[in-house]
Amino acid sequence: MTVETSLYNTPLADEHVALGAKMVSFGGWNMPLQYESIATEWEYNRKAVSLFDCSHMGEFMIKGDAKACGLDSIVMQAISDMPLNSCRYGAMLNDLGGVIDDLIVYRKGLRDWMIVVNAANIEKNARHFRAHLNSSAQFEDASFKTAKLDVQGPQSRDALKFLAPGIEKLTYYTFDQFQINGISCLISRTGYTGELGYEIYCPWEKAKEIWKTILNNATVKPTGLGVRDVLRVEMCYSLYGHELEETISPLEAGLDKFIDEKKDFIGCQSVSAHPPGKVIGYFISASRRSPRAGHKIFDTSGNEIGGVTSGTFSFGLQLGIGIGFMIPDANKVGMGVLFGDEKNKTAATVAKRPFYKKGSLKS
Repeated sequence: MTVETSLYNTPLADEHVALGAKMVSFGGWNMPLQYESIATEWEYNRKAVSLFDCSHMGEFMIKGDAKACGLDSIVMQAISDMPLNSCRYGAMLNDLGGVIDDLIVYRKGLRDWMIVVNAANIEKNARHFRAHLNSSAQFEDASFKTAKLDVQGPQSRDALKFLAPGIEKLTYYTFDQFQINGISCLISRTGYTGELGYEIYCPWEKAKEIWKTILNNATVKPTGLGVRDVLRVEMCYSLYGHELEETISPLEAGLDKFIDEKKDFIGCQSVSAHPPGKVIGYFISASRRSPRAGHKIFDTSGNEIGGVTSGTFSFGLQLGIGIGFMIPDANKVGMGVLFGDEKNKTAATVAKRPFYKKGSLKS
């Protein structure tokens, strides 16, 4: 029996189809996988500038004092000391210390916050926030009111500075309000590609106008989720459902530097009481053969020591690259490993993150 499941459309779905994008289901959304070849779109992003539709991401608006309303205890990163117009990456955990979702907190005012979460987790996350914020907080799920466009690449500043004068003043992980075609937008200097880039949050109904305006610049090319995955693996960025899950602790996922150890937050006691039984690692194939999620990881004697969570072919390295969890003793930079299955194994070497080191992220 076939079960039909309806997908959400972003406000730009018709634009993607008109531009010839191959559309796929992702996190419950109908999204563009690619417009041209993945290799061509990789070139756009690493050497020029790309435009992504990320309107599937979730946005929660919260008003209240971070500590008094309960927000500070929901997220594991420090937020009470955040300067205005800054943002911080982190996560929220369940009582057992597993990652419910990774997220970015934006401080819009002393008592005014925006939380950006993953598309597939919007409903689950909204329930979690509503359950743990107290009555002094105002909470709004603005995910279907807020569109998100990502302009990424070494030429992204040049592409945007005439449309939104002043964006060139933004430093990494800061944001401000700007006007594009008279439309008020929150623009942050953030991204998921490892390149200089900006994320534009605008009204849902204005997304198409802004999308077309940005694409009027011939140097900007639309790009899809396919190359976005390659880019994020090259940078060793985690993806929920792969490197992050409710059964994975932030220590196992390598997110320990984002934990505020000075405060009490949901799941913190479980995290501190349970040392990681596995740790995230990164490895480079000895050939163009690429690992895939679900592959096993072996030591050079053929003993299973872990599993692959993400893998791809790196256009930057011209080799296969992978992310996975391994037993702690086996996860050492320079160590030889194998990936694949019991019948077919490929040699690889454990490496430092990121794989791609030529990005313009901090330019």
